[in-house]
Amino acid sequence: MRRALPAGPVIEVESLRKTYSEGIFRRRRVDALRGVTLTVEPGTIFGILGPNGAGKTTLIKVLLGIVRKSGGRARLLGYEAGDPRGRVHVGYLPENHRIPRHHTANTALEYYGALSGMSLREIRERRPELLQLVGLEKWGKTPIGEFSKGMQQRLGLAQSMMHKPDLLVLDEPTDGVDPVGRSDMRAALRRLKDEGKSILINSHLLQEIELVCDRVAILVKGELRREGLVDEITQRRNAELELTLHGSEQAIRGALRDWTISAWKPQADGQFQAVLKIGDQAAVDRCVDGLRRAGISIGELVRRRDTLEEAFLDIVKQPGAKSPFLE
Repeated sequence: MRRALPAGPVIEVESLRKTYSEGIFRRRRVDALRGVTLTVEPGTIFGILGPNGAGKTTLIKVLLGIVRKSGGRARLLGYEAGDPRGRVHVGYLPENHRIPRHHTANTALEYYGALSGMSLREIRERRPELLQLVGLEKWGKTPIGEFSKGMQQRLGLAQSMMHKPDLLVLDEPTDGVDPVGRSDMRAALRRLKDEGKSILINSHLLQEIELVCDRVAILVKGELRREGLVDEITQRRNAELELTLHGSEQAIRGALRDWTISAWKPQADGQFQAVLKIGDQAAVDRCVDGLRRAGISIGELVRRRDTLEEAFLDIVKQPGAKSPFLE
């Protein structure tokens, strides 16, 4: 019987370091993690981002106890990283996961469920629900050798959920999955979150992370460059406001005289589209109040944001320096 989990964050990492020794005489030292600190709260879908060699997979392996840390602190579900009392509550889908080809989807889930201590009866009761969740309900008796890479990834997600874990750790879960499959997997992850599960995702597909994650952490050369809500990270440093306005051009320009107009485009039916360089929310409120006093109708107001990819590249392209997002 699994023990109840301690209260608190599902992941706590403080000043975490990992150094590898390489070469013939193991004299070359590689710092894979350099003092990483972050916290993942329960019920969160948390994304780990970074270029190749950033330390993402090393961080996951330390948390799971596959790799020993060189220094710092790492706790998983209230236990020290690697403690079996915590790991029993974790579902893991490793990168490049390969299920033995002689299995069918059904027997593969029986195999992995047994590794988690489940009885055959429990596995067979849960199996149909999981195969349906990942879109493989019609493929249960099909040999894995006939599965595409994307189908194997879907089955890998199902096996990670077999024992009803409290935390899912997914390393490149949508690698090789087609757009329909990725949509299905996003829906499955949101459903799990709604059920109170916590999910840690490492992925190089930034659009997928942006669509499904609540918070993200960006690692660069073993260092944490940025961590926060997706909306925080994609907020532009030089904020822009896009407005669709109805009124005379003279009246609109007069109402906007205190703001820098970076783009202006006439629309049909006396409408104009203006893009303003603008600061904080208080400045936005003053701008809107000025337009209303001038009798200008506001058809649409949108605060322009970067995509997660744009924000990510902005952070990563600054080697050896803090990102301006941290200022």
